[in-house]
Amino acid sequence: MSSPIRVLIAKVGLDGHDRGVKVVARILRDAGMDVIYTGLHRSSEDVVNAAIQEDVDVIGVSMLSGAHMTHFPRILNLLKEKDAADIIVIGGGVIPDADAATLKNMGVADLFLQDTPPDTIVNSVRTLVEARGKR
Repeated sequence: MSSPIRVLIAKVGLDGHDRGVKVVARILRDAGMDVIYTGLHRSSEDVVNAAIQEDVDVIGVSMLSGAHMTHFPRILNLLKEKDAADIIVIGGGVIPDADAATLKNMGVADLFLQDTPPDTIVNSVRTLVEARGKR
């Protein structure tokens, strides 16, 4: 039996709304994944360091504050700098379509808006980890 997918869920920056991210954490846990929630008001550096320390497969970042075009690129760059670019980065929250396309071109693997069905999130995480293969 293979080990469960490990996902770090994070709220980055000044955004203090965490109900949605807690729901996503529960959905992923109920699907058999190991989930680590970092809590509110984390820096990009905190998130990347925790992801490396916890040896996760996926970082999920929830953004409602409008700072997604700052934090996602910073997280992706930090992962590259720390030779951890094989950690998959996904995101969710309130992200305009034009920004979503830009973020995906930068390397964010998938983005989920607030009305995304739970099965879509679970299936995407599983598909992304399977496509990446073993680390």
